[in-house]
Amino acid sequence: MLFCTATQNQVEVVMDCLREFSMESGLDINLDKPKLYASQNIQRHVAASLSNACGIPLTSDLGVYLGVHILHGRQTKDTYKYLLEKIQVKLSSWKQKLLSMAGRRVLVQSVTSAIPTYTMQELKGQNLNGILPPELVRLPYLKNIDLTRNYRSGPIPPEWGSMQQIEHISLLGNRLTSSIPKQIGSLSALKIFTVEFNKLSGTLPSELGNLASIENLFLSSNNFIGELPTSFAKLTSLKDFRINDNRFIGRIPGFIQNWANLEKLLIHASGLMGPIPSNISELAQLIDLRISDLNGIDQAKFRPLTSTKLKTLILRSCNVTAELPEYLGKMTSLTALDLSFNKLSGKIPESFTNLMVTTNYIYLTGNLLTGPIHPWILQSSKSIDLSYNNFTHWSASCPQQRVNLFASYPGSNEPGIFSCLRRSKCQKKRYHLRINCGGDKVIVNKTTYEEDTKQEAASRLVVHDGGDWALSSTGHFFDDKQSVDSFILMTNSGLSMKDSELYISARFSAISTYYAFCMGNGNYTVNLHFAEIRFTDDKTCRSLGRRIFDIYIQGKLVQKDFNIVDKAGGVGKAIMRNFSATVTKGTLEIRLYWAGKGTTDIPVKGVYGPLISAITINPDFTPPFENWGMVVGILVGAAFAILLISGILWWKCCLRQKNTLEQDLKGLGLQTGSFSLRQIKAATNNFDPANKIGEGGFGPVYKGHLTDGKAIAVKQLSTKSKQGNREFVNEIGMISTLQHPHCYSFKD
Repeated sequence: MLFCTATQNQVEVVMDCLREFSMESGLDINLDKPKLYASQNIQRHVAASLSNACGIPLTSDLGVYLGVHILHGRQTKDTYKYLLEKIQVKLSSWKQKLLSMAGRRVLVQSVTSAIPTYTMQELKGQNLNGILPPELVRLPYLKNIDLTRNYRSGPIPPEWGSMQQIEHISLLGNRLTSSIPKQIGSLSALKIFTVEFNKLSGTLPSELGNLASIENLFLSSNNFIGELPTSFAKLTSLKDFRINDNRFIGRIPGFIQNWANLEKLLIHASGLMGPIPSNISELAQLIDLRISDLNGIDQAKFRPLTSTKLKTLILRSCNVTAELPEYLGKMTSLTALDLSFNKLSGKIPESFTNLMVTTNYIYLTGNLLTGPIHPWILQSSKSIDLSYNNFTHWSASCPQQRVNLFASYPGSNEPGIFSCLRRSKCQKKRYHLRINCGGDKVIVNKTTYEEDTKQEAASRLVVHDGGDWALSSTGHFFDDKQSVDSFILMTNSGLSMKDSELYISARFSAISTYYAFCMGNGNYTVNLHFAEIRFTDDKTCRSLGRRIFDIYIQGKLVQKDFNIVDKAGGVGKAIMRNFSATVTKGTLEIRLYWAGKGTTDIPVKGVYGPLISAITINPDFTPPFENWGMVVGILVGAAFAILLISGILWWKCCLRQKNTLEQDLKGLGLQTGSFSLRQIKAATNNFDPANKIGEGGFGPVYKGHLTDGKAIAVKQLSTKSKQGNREFVNEIGMISTLQHPHCYSFKD
């Protein structure tokens, strides 16, 4: 079946797929045989036009698949009426006198045994609400109950314990509460029991140890407590056991050695304590072993593993000590190896060269490994993370992008030492940093947030173009079935929160670490912006995801089990968490770490891990000003400009005053002239008080003689005088018109 939206463009895409298939396979496609079905929400004329466009006949009934009608709407009492009619026809073909009661029973059982199985498969992923129906016990031959990814609530009905034919119960991704009823332990034919990603609680009933046929027991992401029942030692048919993200207590039990057929064992953040039991080596059929984030402080040696079938080996944060064992390099079937955050020491064995062929992911982050980093590691195209170790030497040139070596040897996380930053030292210190995680450069409230759009590999250090901050990504999403790892999440839904530009995209991975280089030393406030944009806020399975991770600042755990939805009060809502940080060596580190908690398969597989929208870093102090040369230049230039402008204005002002005074005197019809200050001082004997002959409103008046002997009177203007040019001219005019024996007018 091919599905698409009811548009011309999408129908053409489907037809292109069919044509490409025909070309590649060499087979012709008969367009008369396929049927085009449109939902009831599509108008008939639209459906008819799409049918004409693609040449496929329109139908209102998709017919029968595996003997059961494909449903197009809600189930009613008439949905399976045809089955009853089929049985009646089958029975009526037998003569009653030739059919005993036992024979009729056998006939009815043979006809009806398959009916319920197909029926229950139709209920998977339908977002059905309500409680689980106890009435299913009325179907005594029911073998498969699959209510995966719905919206069911309430407890698991104890009545289900009487369905002796049941082989498969899958309730993954619902809202189930209460504890597992002990009656489930009576299902002797049960092979698969899945209750992952619910809200079940309480202790596990010891009766579950009676499940003689059980092969897959999935209990992850609930709230189970207590120890694992010792009766589980009897589950010798187990092939896949998962108890991630719970609240169990006690140690990993040694009775797991009895599970000789075990192929997969997943114990992420289960609450159990270490060390890993030594008899785990007896599980020779293991294909997938994942243990992480064990409680307790007990250290343990690296346990020997005898299985030659291992494809995935994760022993992360399990307090494992000693050196890397040589035999790991001989496990050529390994595709993923994660031994991060332990206390492994010594050199990387030469035998690990074999892993460069088949192992796509190698994580040795956060250990005590020493010695040189081999060239075959630096030249590898695999995703390898060796960050935070104590290696003594590595090539001076930058390694391949998929090899993360940040802080892989002492001092390599200090500014100026890590050669891939392509600088010998910081050009200048910075005191602010704003990053739009997973998004483009954006300006919010006049503040610029730098872009962060580079898609990293599963293990990679990405240095920002400016060279003063970097992002380290460690880990990939197991089981997501994606051929290409993606670490940027975007939403097309409209966000209504303030500054929504920061939240339409986000960075996510198993471990995301941001490094700010060249920071000025001092105390800072780190603001981390979050918003959940992957889950939904409705009554569907897509709303049941739980994203839980830890936050570290400068290597210190500052927030344990952070849940964005809980803190923000819902999906699509912004929440900002503020943390204090002290920078002493120029580097500030922000790490977001997935510790194995939360859901991993809702709404689909591979949805988990830290999610961050933006980072804002501001100092708690006034940053010192460092570019004094520029400031001095600016001040000198400004002072010169001020002096220049002042001089021009003064000159213009004086010139204007002089010109105005001359014009006013000429208006009186008087002959005017000018004398220098030196001439006047010589004539008055430097304004000798003995030559003072009077004083007026403008100041004192002195007598004097010019060099040619001519007697003159000089009026010296006082700084205290409030008279101006106009008053002075008026005074001259009045004196010049006076007629008196003691007044003499100079008219030369």
